[in-house]
Amino acid sequence: MDATPLQVDPEVLVEGVNLAWVLTVTFLIFFMHAGFAMLEAGQVRSKNVANQLTKNLLTWSVGVTVFFLIGAGVEGLVAGDGFVPAFDVAEPNAWVDWLFGAVFAMTAATIVSGAVAGRAKLRAYVGYTFLLAAVIYPVVTGLTWAGSHLAVGGVVFEDFAGGMIVHGMGGIAGLTAAWVLGPRLDRYNQDGSVNVIPGHSLTFAVLGTLVLAFGWYGFNVGTAATVFALEGGELVLGDFATVGRVAMTTTIAMGCGAMGAGLVAWLKTGKVDTLYVANGVLAGLVGITAIPHTTAWWGAFVVGGLAGAQLPLVFSFVENVLKIDDVCAVFPVHGSAGVLGTLLYPFVAAPGVVESVANAFAAQVVGVVVIAGWTILATGLVWGAFKAVGQARVTPEHERDGLDVSEHGVDTYPEFGTPEVAADGGPIRTDGGTADSGIWMVTAIVRPDRLGDVKTNLAGIGAPSLTVTNVSGRGSQPAKTGQWRGEEYAVDLHQKVKIECVVADVPATEVVDAIREAANTGEPGDGKIFVIPVEDACQVRTGATGPEAV
Repeated sequence: MDATPLQVDPEVLVEGVNLAWVLTVTFLIFFMHAGFAMLEAGQVRSKNVANQLTKNLLTWSVGVTVFFLIGAGVEGLVAGDGFVPAFDVAEPNAWVDWLFGAVFAMTAATIVSGAVAGRAKLRAYVGYTFLLAAVIYPVVTGLTWAGSHLAVGGVVFEDFAGGMIVHGMGGIAGLTAAWVLGPRLDRYNQDGSVNVIPGHSLTFAVLGTLVLAFGWYGFNVGTAATVFALEGGELVLGDFATVGRVAMTTTIAMGCGAMGAGLVAWLKTGKVDTLYVANGVLAGLVGITAIPHTTAWWGAFVVGGLAGAQLPLVFSFVENVLKIDDVCAVFPVHGSAGVLGTLLYPFVAAPGVVESVANAFAAQVVGVVVIAGWTILATGLVWGAFKAVGQARVTPEHERDGLDVSEHGVDTYPEFGTPEVAADGGPIRTDGGTADSGIWMVTAIVRPDRLGDVKTNLAGIGAPSLTVTNVSGRGSQPAKTGQWRGEEYAVDLHQKVKIECVVADVPATEVVDAIREAANTGEPGDGKIFVIPVEDACQVRTGATGPEAV
């Protein structure tokens, strides 16, 4: 039996496969917003987490709609194709290309939120996101990807997946916005010395990094947007002809970025800083993103390693010399790493890729200068205008209270301790004991991790009612040294919980014994317990007074 070939229109096959591929990587790039949310939330204080998460949600929600209505048209106008908004297309499948461009635009936008964390008004950030998606970013892509206007000696500026166009632009925009806003309260002393303000969750920061690294394959490998093409009626590989090189250089640069950042941090401080290693992963990825399709295998080692190595040095320069409070290090991770990788293009290219190193380098310099200049000018004008009318920054009172409460009316962590702190360690006594005369308040300052055991012991003696407050203080426990992004800071106020338990039918001595038994670790810093007589009490619901109210 002779095999009969399937009669498939090759044009239909090419279009279907290519559309499916572009949509798949588009969704992967969109998932990077989960990584940005975790990474940035982990690097801010706990009182600003909800604000940071809200900014990430609104970056996508506002930005993608604005890019649909305005931004895509501005991009075409700058490219020379006229103003044709995304909603005014003849072929619905063209919206796949629009969405692919939109996820890149929103990546550039969300980078800025990490630089201005902890003090920018939400309305100002959303307003800037609107303008970035409508004008600032589309001008950049109109000059480059859409229009190819930046060239020297016939050599066009090269940026494969946005190392400079997306990440470099976002990092420079973030640095500019942070400069206009000024540093967070207490970030710098009057003599200019730096106070380290650690983020609240290293776990979030690292997990967010890994999510971003996963999505980055959509960013770089996905930019090889055509799987198949037609040549003379025959199916051939499209951009996938270089997909192996793109995947290899992306992976190698990622790994070398982590090692480069960790090595320099170790040379500076004697310790391999976890956050620098995580940020180095991203810096290595940013560095290679402009040139993964042309770089030689050894060039991936060079680009990734240098992008990671520059990270601690540039962050220190921004913090100590420029005095700019870049909370999430967006400039050294995205800005300077993007510039570095873009400029290295002709020097690390595979044999035969670059004809004139001088012209190629000149084209890269022109591209970097134009993109950086436009970004600084536009971003400075927008944030400067917000600042001039008093709408750029929250009040000092709101900043100290935290943006979660002042901007959103929520507390990201309304409870502390662990879920298993319920009093399930044994039966709760309900018969009390031999009561002391009168009413007593027992106040204990203990380690936070002992709260669960304290609650269980108190329930066991029939005194389950208590009030718990998150506090910080110092006593006999010595100060310790912490490290955040390679910089040491003294911790002389230690996190504790204050437990207040008022009793009338349970002896105060039993309460003291129960708390001490649960809170004692034998080390300095276990806390103190105070017993204070209470003159009277009143129950709100019934109006009962005295011991009956307790």
